[in-house]
This record gives sequence, C-alpha cells and structure tokens, in this order.
Amino acid sequence: MRSSVRDVLPSQVRRSLLKFGEDLSLARRKRGVTVQMMAERLTVAKSTYLRAERGDPTVTMGVYAMALFCLGFGTALGDLVDARQDPRGLQIDADRVPKRVRMRKEPTPL
Repeated sequence: MRSSVRDVLPSQVRRSLLKFGEDLSLARRKRGVTVQMMAERLTVAKSTYLRAERGDPTVTMGVYAMALFCLGFGTALGDLVDARQDPRGLQIDADRVPKRVRMRKEPTPL
C-alpha cells in the first residue's frame, strides 16, 4: 500500500505549509479578494484554492506560485533558493577553491 504525501511529511514541513496557507489567506482578505475571485484568477476550482489556503501538500506548486503573483508578491517563489543568497552553498564553493595551483607538465613526445 502506498503512503500519501501527508503521511511522510516531516512535521516542520507540515507546519510551514500550514503557516504559508494561513499567510496566503490573510493576504487575500487584506486585499478584499474573495475565494471565488482568487479561484477564477488562478483558473482552478474554488475547492482547490481553499486546499491551498489550508496548506495542502498535494496542491501543485503552480497554484501556489500563481496565488503569490495574483496577490502582488511577484516572483517571490523563484527567489527562495537563489544561489546568491545561499550561505551554505557559498561556503561549499569557497571550500572547493584549491590552496595551490600548479602547472601541469606536458608529456614529452616519444
């Protein structure tokens, strides 16, 4: 029997999705946009959008990205894992720089 995404999600991920959904709902309500209006703008069913506001992990990333865009957050999703803002990735790159650089000896012709 296959386990669903909900069954295998770490609790931290589950909590972050719930918070994201709550924040999405709050941003929508602050702007005076109804659930029906958001669903129409996203071209999804009202039930799908409501699942997004509940932080449902089975809602596609495209729905979340479009919701952010419609609420005026532009391309916020694309900046989450920006390589220039990744301290761990930058440290890994720095660690790979060699201590010394040596010239290669060219093989002698036979």
